[in-house]
Amino acid sequence: MTISYKVIMQDYVIRAMDKEGNIRVFVALTTNLVNEARNIHNTTPTASAALGRTLTAAAIMGTMLKNEKEIVSIQFKGDGPLNTILAVGNSRGEVKGYVGNPDVELPLNERGKLDVGTAVGRNGKLIVIRDFGLKEPYIGQSNIVTGEIAEDLTNYFAYSEQQPSAVALGVLVDKDTSIKAAGGYIIQALPDATEEALDKLERRMSQVEPVSSLIEKGYTPEEILNYVCSDFNMEITDKSPVSLTCDCSVERIEKALIAIGKDELEKIIKEDGQAELVCHFCNEKYSFNKEELIKLLNEVIS
Repeated sequence: MTISYKVIMQDYVIRAMDKEGNIRVFVALTTNLVNEARNIHNTTPTASAALGRTLTAAAIMGTMLKNEKEIVSIQFKGDGPLNTILAVGNSRGEVKGYVGNPDVELPLNERGKLDVGTAVGRNGKLIVIRDFGLKEPYIGQSNIVTGEIAEDLTNYFAYSEQQPSAVALGVLVDKDTSIKAAGGYIIQALPDATEEALDKLERRMSQVEPVSSLIEKGYTPEEILNYVCSDFNMEITDKSPVSLTCDCSVERIEKALIAIGKDELEKIIKEDGQAELVCHFCNEKYSFNKEELIKLLNEVIS
């Protein structure tokens, strides 16, 4: 008897730099965490692709952060039926996210692909917030140009951060709507990059296969790096796991209830006598009875 099984590769991100100091590269495998997000939010294939690409970007940009408490948020506010997409990442490789309308389903586009661009919309804003743990976070934004996520982030890096970058993000949805492959990479020019190196990179970018196809074939992030940056002498400097992780808790939800203020809490106690809050990121439900709400109200008053 022959037993066949599928090896599930763990999600992780690698960081690399070419030895001549022209580019730095981040490559992520995120199939498992994107599939977990699909299960939590019960997203349609189009919504899965949009959310998965954004989560992958958050995982990569989280590894760019230097300190443990730093957080990066990526928010798409387009005029398409998905409404808002939000993904949050930190330097520990933990990401979470949600999409405003997980039920959106559209016909395939003219290339026979999931129509993420129309679902996101081609008018609106991409907002990136970097919270460094200081009084004020850094907020950058740019116009959405295609709604395809990767192109919009490339545009954001160029115009909001003056950081020439090549961004590739991909999510391949299987026939049963599970995630077959997900991942991506971000390549950024370093300050001393030569024109020759950048021209070489641009030529290579026009030749490479989609990143989701590479992952479907079983490529690891290291193999994707070698394939995409074959013209460069690359050195891997870091490798770290990434996962879908929500940090919601009873304490955080209590703080949210306290934050709505005395009048609103009194109204809930009087009219409903209970409250149920659902975390946007993980769909965890938190219920509070009348006695618990009164205790929170007393904290507001005192």
